[in-house]
Amino acid sequence: MSRGAAGSRTLTSMLRSEGFEVGRFKVRKLMQEAELMSKQPGSHRYKQAKLERPDVPNRLKREFSVTTPNKVWCGDITYIWSGSKWSYLAVVLDLFSRRVVGWALSDKPNAELTCKALDMAWEQRGRPNDVMFHSDQGCQYSSLKYRQRLWRYRITQSMSRRGNCWDNAPMERLFRSLKTEWIPTTGYLTQTQAKKDISYYLMDYYNRQRPHQANDGLSPVTAENRLKLVSGIC
Repeated sequence: MSRGAAGSRTLTSMLRSEGFEVGRFKVRKLMQEAELMSKQPGSHRYKQAKLERPDVPNRLKREFSVTTPNKVWCGDITYIWSGSKWSYLAVVLDLFSRRVVGWALSDKPNAELTCKALDMAWEQRGRPNDVMFHSDQGCQYSSLKYRQRLWRYRITQSMSRRGNCWDNAPMERLFRSLKTEWIPTTGYLTQTQAKKDISYYLMDYYNRQRPHQANDGLSPVTAENRLKLVSGIC
């Protein structure tokens, strides 16, 4: 496995999804024999805060369990080293299955970047109605341009309390997985290379292959397809 091996639990889930009956301890032994090591993030202590924006309250309130797609989306921005400078990645996540539904990469962390990610999500998901969008209080999300885009799409806005990353924990987990499982330690040589590689991770590996604890070990696409089978949605 490249880019740092996934942990034994993740690998076990992947093997079981392929029809192999194998236990976590067996997988751990096989990983040791193959000299594969799980790449784990270091601990980080965050400060606590309780301040909400009076005009955009925290409507989500950490209710991360969503019963249907296109009801709650989350968004955030992180930074990626590419070439000789930082690039900025904006992602939109559907909370139902933790599926990435929109993303954009740019050398500027501005409202244009977050709008591009939102535009992709809205179009790819069939221009849905009654969506809530949750984010932190970053200037990109509180800007007039972004709020006008949400108004155009009839999307209700929700914002985390200031300085409280756990109000948007699913996005924190996504970026942690991306950086610890996939992105090279030294970053990318160019932004073009970064776009191609990150696109594959988000839209293929993360959405279609990687097992998620929130989905009982299923990938986001598989979880959504299972809902369609159960509910009879075409």
